[in-house]
Amino acid sequence: MIEITNLHKKFENKDVLTGVNLDIHNGEALAIIGGSGSGKSVLLKHIVGLLEPDEGTVKVNGKIISELKPKELYEVRRKFGYLFQGAALFDSLTVEENVELPVVENDFGFSVDKIKDLVSEKLELVGLPGIEKLKPSELSGGMRKRVGLARALVTNPEYLLYDEPTTGLDPVMSDSIDDLIKELNEKLSVTSIVITHDMFSVKRIADRVAMVYKGKIYFHGTPEELKNSDDEIIKNFLSRTGF
Repeated sequence: MIEITNLHKKFENKDVLTGVNLDIHNGEALAIIGGSGSGKSVLLKHIVGLLEPDEGTVKVNGKIISELKPKELYEVRRKFGYLFQGAALFDSLTVEENVELPVVENDFGFSVDKIKDLVSEKLELVGLPGIEKLKPSELSGGMRKRVGLARALVTNPEYLLYDEPTTGLDPVMSDSIDDLIKELNEKLSVTSIVITHDMFSVKRIADRVAMVYKGKIYFHGTPEELKNSDDEIIKNFLSRTGF
């Protein structure tokens, strides 16, 4: 379980997070929404310890992230897989080399054959078997996202973090990525945290939604509760998204 308590963060005297309180339950798919600059990505970076809070805490399985020693933080981070917004593949590497990067760079101690098997397994899991020798430049945008997801999965994480997974994709491919997120959440029993501006994705994949507004969690509940809310701020936000 991830517990976020009274989280504050300021950059150059600008308040970004002003007291976030949120629990993320094991096995759920949580969507985090909010306007541009609302602090969604900043919140995600605190969860994995890429940023330290000015005030408040993030606990992962009972451990306060900002209080961990480097080795302890490293061990906690191994529980996370992260799909970056643009997939963040290295164009000079093959698909296989991109996917195996987390286990090679973090010295999991696996044999060469074990790593190859892992890469093949994760590529098959995201629906892209047999493309190990291709370069990212040979892939479509949707395929690049799936390869990025295979890389996020290669360490068998407990938590999967998605930063705008459908940005830049056409509606058909967006639906395909949504289906894959939902399928992986159920099949692997992972906890999925999805930052998105795509409210149709929220409806398809999320068990629960948290809306960030003015640096706090303004709403949390089901997608249906969000859609049916009479709150003017929520209604204005949803009307701008076309939801």
